[in-house]
Amino acid sequence: MYAIVREPIDPRALETAIGAHCGRYGGVATFLGTVRDRAADGRPVVALEYEAFEPMALAEFERIAAEAGERFGDVALAIVHRVGDVAAGEISVAVVVAAAHRRAAFAACEYAIDALKSRAAIWKKERYGDGSGNWLPGMP
Repeated sequence: MYAIVREPIDPRALETAIGAHCGRYGGVATFLGTVRDRAADGRPVVALEYEAFEPMALAEFERIAAEAGERFGDVALAIVHRVGDVAAGEISVAVVVAAAHRRAAFAACEYAIDALKSRAAIWKKERYGDGSGNWLPGMP
Protein backbone atom coordinates (compact mmCIF):
# COMPACT_ATOMS: atom_id res chain seq x y z
CA MET A 1 0.00 0.00 0.00
CA TYR A 2 1.42 3.34 -1.07
CA ALA A 3 -0.47 6.58 -0.60
CA ILE A 4 -0.31 10.34 -0.30
CA VAL A 5 -3.10 11.43 2.05
CA ARG A 6 -4.57 14.58 3.50
CA GLU A 7 -6.09 13.00 6.58
CA PRO A 8 -4.45 11.59 9.72
CA ILE A 9 -2.51 8.36 9.26
CA ASP A 10 -3.65 5.23 11.12
CA PRO A 11 -0.65 2.86 11.52
CA ARG A 12 -2.85 -0.07 12.62
CA ALA A 13 -4.87 0.22 9.42
CA LEU A 14 -1.60 -0.01 7.47
CA GLU A 15 -0.64 -3.18 9.34
CA THR A 16 -3.99 -4.66 8.39
CA ALA A 17 -3.65 -3.53 4.77
CA ILE A 18 -0.34 -5.39 4.31
CA GLY A 19 -1.50 -8.51 6.17
CA ALA A 20 1.02 -8.00 8.97
CA HIS A 21 -0.88 -10.25 11.37
CA CYS A 22 -1.98 -12.97 8.96
CA GLY A 23 0.39 -15.60 10.41
CA ARG A 24 2.84 -15.44 7.51
CA TYR A 25 5.09 -12.85 9.15
CA GLY A 26 6.93 -13.04 12.45
CA GLY A 27 8.17 -9.46 12.58
CA VAL A 28 6.45 -6.13 12.05
CA ALA A 29 8.42 -2.88 12.17
CA THR A 30 6.73 0.50 12.11
CA PHE A 31 8.33 3.90 11.67
CA LEU A 32 6.23 6.97 12.37
CA GLY A 33 7.59 10.40 11.52
CA THR A 34 5.94 13.06 13.64
CA VAL A 35 6.12 16.83 13.51
CA ARG A 36 8.44 18.27 16.15
CA ASP A 37 7.35 21.38 18.04
CA ARG A 38 10.78 23.07 17.73
CA ALA A 39 12.86 23.99 14.69
CA ALA A 40 16.58 23.23 14.58
CA ASP A 41 17.20 26.83 15.65
CA GLY A 42 14.83 26.53 18.63
CA ARG A 43 11.85 28.45 17.22
CA PRO A 44 8.43 27.02 18.10
CA VAL A 45 6.92 25.08 15.20
CA VAL A 46 3.12 24.90 15.01
CA ALA A 47 2.93 22.77 11.86
CA LEU A 48 4.70 21.53 8.78
CA GLU A 49 3.16 22.22 5.40
CA TYR A 50 3.89 19.38 2.98
CA GLU A 51 3.60 19.45 -0.80
CA ALA A 52 4.19 16.54 -3.14
CA PHE A 53 4.28 15.81 -6.83
CA GLU A 54 2.04 12.85 -6.18
CA PRO A 55 2.52 10.69 -9.29
CA MET A 56 6.30 10.91 -8.95
CA ALA A 57 6.25 10.33 -5.18
CA LEU A 58 3.99 7.29 -5.46
CA ALA A 59 6.13 5.79 -8.21
CA GLU A 60 9.16 6.28 -5.96
CA PHE A 61 7.36 4.57 -3.05
CA GLU A 62 6.77 1.55 -5.31
CA ARG A 63 10.43 1.48 -6.41
CA ILE A 64 11.57 1.68 -2.79
CA ALA A 65 9.30 -1.23 -1.83
CA ALA A 66 10.60 -3.33 -4.74
CA GLU A 67 14.18 -2.56 -3.73
CA ALA A 68 13.42 -3.52 -0.13
CA GLY A 69 12.09 -6.86 -1.34
CA GLU A 70 15.22 -7.46 -3.41
CA ARG A 71 17.50 -6.59 -0.49
CA PHE A 72 15.64 -8.16 2.44
CA GLY A 73 13.56 -10.98 0.96
CA ASP A 74 9.85 -11.55 1.38
CA VAL A 75 8.55 -8.33 2.92
CA ALA A 76 5.18 -6.61 2.82
CA LEU A 77 5.50 -2.85 2.94
CA ALA A 78 3.24 0.17 3.31
CA ILE A 79 4.35 3.77 2.84
CA VAL A 80 1.96 6.65 3.51
CA HIS A 81 2.81 10.34 3.61
CA ARG A 82 0.56 13.26 4.49
CA VAL A 83 0.39 16.51 2.55
CA GLY A 84 -1.09 19.82 3.57
CA ASP A 85 -0.80 21.15 7.10
CA VAL A 86 0.33 18.66 9.74
CA ALA A 87 0.31 20.01 13.29
CA ALA A 88 3.08 19.50 15.81
CA GLY A 89 2.75 16.05 17.35
CA GLU A 90 0.86 14.54 14.41
CA ILE A 91 2.16 11.77 12.14
CA SER A 92 3.43 13.02 8.78
CA VAL A 93 4.79 9.73 7.41
CA ALA A 94 4.42 6.05 8.21
CA VAL A 95 6.38 3.06 6.98
CA VAL A 96 5.16 -0.38 8.06
CA VAL A 97 7.04 -3.53 7.12
CA ALA A 98 6.16 -7.14 7.81
CA ALA A 99 8.72 -9.91 7.27
CA ALA A 100 9.33 -13.46 8.34
CA HIS A 101 11.86 -12.32 10.95
CA ARG A 102 12.49 -9.12 12.93
CA ARG A 103 15.91 -8.33 11.47
CA ALA A 104 14.54 -8.19 7.94
CA ALA A 105 11.56 -6.12 9.11
CA PHE A 106 13.78 -3.59 10.91
CA ALA A 107 16.30 -3.40 8.06
CA ALA A 108 13.64 -2.97 5.36
CA CYS A 109 11.84 -0.33 7.42
CA GLU A 110 15.03 1.68 7.92
CA TYR A 111 15.94 1.33 4.26
CA ALA A 112 12.48 2.50 3.14
CA ILE A 113 12.32 5.63 5.30
CA ASP A 114 15.89 6.63 4.43
CA ALA A 115 15.21 6.17 0.70
CA LEU A 116 11.92 8.04 0.92
CA LYS A 117 13.50 11.01 2.68
CA SER A 118 16.26 11.28 0.09
CA ARG A 119 14.33 10.50 -3.11
CA ALA A 120 10.59 11.17 -2.91
CA ALA A 121 9.18 14.33 -4.52
CA ILE A 122 7.88 15.73 -1.22
CA TRP A 123 8.76 19.13 0.25
CA LYS A 124 8.07 20.72 3.62
CA LYS A 125 7.73 24.18 5.05
CA GLU A 126 8.06 24.84 8.76
CA ARG A 127 5.38 27.17 10.09
CA TYR A 128 6.38 28.99 13.27
CA GLY A 129 4.46 30.31 16.26
CA ASP A 130 5.01 33.91 15.13
CA GLY A 131 3.20 33.29 11.82
CA SER A 132 6.32 33.11 9.65
CA GLY A 133 7.49 30.07 7.73
CA ASN A 134 10.48 28.60 5.99
CA TRP A 135 10.75 26.00 3.22
CA LEU A 136 13.41 23.48 4.19
CA PRO A 137 16.13 22.71 1.65
CA GLY A 138 16.23 19.55 -0.41
CA MET A 139 14.01 16.53 -0.07
CA PRO A 140 12.39 16.10 3.36
